[in-house]
Amino acid sequence: MWPVIAEKWHVGVLAVVLLVAAVTDLRSGKVYNWLTYPAIVIALAVHTLAGGLAGGDKAIGLAGSLGGLAMGFLPLLVAWLAGGIGGGDAKLMGAVGALAGWRFALAAMFYGFIVAAVMAVIVMIARRITWRTIKRVVRFGLLLLTPSRPADPAAADSPKIPFGLALCIGSAAALVEIIFRGTVAGKLMLGI
Repeated sequence: MWPVIAEKWHVGVLAVVLLVAAVTDLRSGKVYNWLTYPAIVIALAVHTLAGGLAGGDKAIGLAGSLGGLAMGFLPLLVAWLAGGIGGGDAKLMGAVGALAGWRFALAAMFYGFIVAAVMAVIVMIARRITWRTIKRVVRFGLLLLTPSRPADPAAADSPKIPFGLALCIGSAAALVEIIFRGTVAGKLMLGI
């Protein structure tokens, strides 16, 4: 029984973390530290216990968990520092990576960005600000070509999308793809 739990425990923890993060992001617009920090600590500890420092055939170990943490957190840390997303979103992806490894974190971010783009287009169409937004983005792009530092293209009344929710949906999509597609790459990503 322990080998099965050691191989698949992270899928259950990941599902709980994603569900709670989606709810909190929808309700309050935040992904809280009380969710992400324990998830990261649990991931690092249990992956170390199950797979040692380097991991093995069925467990990613501490090294794999740390690699996933870095892959999930660092790119979104840059986006947070640039003012594009919240810090909780970056920590959420760090937790996802620590739980499931760097390959999964990369796939989850890819799907999450697609979901966020679709959400943004829906919001722009629903609020009838599509052309205004496109003009701002083009102007910002042109200002990037100048030597001065351009200002943030978003206006004070710019709508926000729940990016944490988009990351949760993207992570769920990556998980579903891995489980139901059954590809060799998918099996390697989560050891399923």
